[in-house]
Amino acid sequence: QVQLVESGGGLVQAGGSLRLSCAASGSFFRINAMGWYRQAPGKQRESVADVTSAGSTDYADSVKGRFNISRDNAKNTVFLQMNSLNPEDTAVYYCNAGVRISRYTTIQTSYWGQGTQVTVSS
Repeated sequence: QVQLVESGGGLVQAGGSLRLSCAASGSFFRINAMGWYRQAPGKQRESVADVTSAGSTDYADSVKGRFNISRDNAKNTVFLQMNSLNPEDTAVYYCNAGVRISRYTTIQTSYWGQGTQVTVSS
């Protein structure tokens, strides 16, 4: 089983910054892409940013230029540096990882963290 544990959420004023972390643990062969999603009240969960094992990144248009995703493969950890936050960024942020459980299969399983609340006050 694989566990993803997020940290770093909280309350911040508009224009401020937060850094989210997500550490994967458990028994697995390799982690492929890792990413961050968010879900605001009454809205669907949306992708925020993702990063491949090789370091290629992709961002939602709404966060480009403000957020930066990175990962430490040695520690199975992904980070999300969020700058210039605004109230529209308020949501529960979820970490996601595509995990290859065994070296004997190419099938990957998607795992989710429990979510961390980010609240941006105006």
